[in-house]
Amino acid sequence: MKRVVVAGGAGFIGSHLVDSLLKLGHAVTVIDNLHSGSLSNLGAVLDHPSLRIVKGDICEKKTFDQIDADVTTFFNLASPASPFLYQRWPLETLHAGSTGVWNIIDFSELTGCRVVQASTSEVYGDPLIHPQIESYFGNVNPVGPRSCYDESKRFAEAALVAACQSKGLSVGIARIFNTYGPRLSPADGRVVSNFVRQALSGEPLTVFGDGKQTRSFCYVDDLVRGLISLEGSRELGPFNLGNPTETEVIELAALVKSLTGSGSVIELMPLPEDDPRVRCPDIRLAQERLGWSPTVALEEGLVQTISWFRSNT
Repeated sequence: MKRVVVAGGAGFIGSHLVDSLLKLGHAVTVIDNLHSGSLSNLGAVLDHPSLRIVKGDICEKKTFDQIDADVTTFFNLASPASPFLYQRWPLETLHAGSTGVWNIIDFSELTGCRVVQASTSEVYGDPLIHPQIESYFGNVNPVGPRSCYDESKRFAEAALVAACQSKGLSVGIARIFNTYGPRLSPADGRVVSNFVRQALSGEPLTVFGDGKQTRSFCYVDDLVRGLISLEGSRELGPFNLGNPTETEVIELAALVKSLTGSGSVIELMPLPEDDPRVRCPDIRLAQERLGWSPTVALEEGLVQTISWFRSNT
């Protein structure tokens, strides 16, 4: 049994990670300020004897006083990930990726725990190479509408790599690509949640630009397996974690319409500033070093996601 902390454990990905860690027999402490997460995401395990909830913020030192010193792993997923939320809270997002990560580094130095950082494909910006490999430096606008999130994650990676090199900390960095599944908030603002919500309510499915821009969509269970594989590997990375199957946004809209049986129309809207034209991971490094590949096909995952939306929204 390991003693594991999951910061952001009441969020979409974090709550699925908590479920898996408990099933593996580990003791889990969740840290969450509940600004973007919800305890309802942990509803099935709230009474689990090996789960402890700490309502707190990684940007505050006092939060770490509530964590036992025998922690073996600290998963950091504490940050708004929804474009709607991080643009609403830009300074808080930057604070989480800087001060929050600095506090985690201090905690790791004190306890010796391994840190697994949830970074993002957004560090590649609007990429000029395709698919994206981990050695690519990215094409990011540091003062654009998405910059608070992009630069927060880029700083977090730089800080943790420096701590690994200068302090000998054990760190693993995961660059997470588009992830979807049950518990994805209807108000998340990303394409899968938007399309499913719109299709089920009969609203037009809003496709930005011509819809030919591509994304890769990884089912949340696959992503969680990748995070757990990274934790156990002792590798630093960074590692791309995502599904390498590329899908045009307009194809996704048509698939969601079909699976929901919706009569919604597809409506084209102007493309937002700095919206990437392509986004797809090269996952060969994760396959070779972590033994990880996604297994859930898009249609299969969407069926599960739509079912959850029907029952919970």
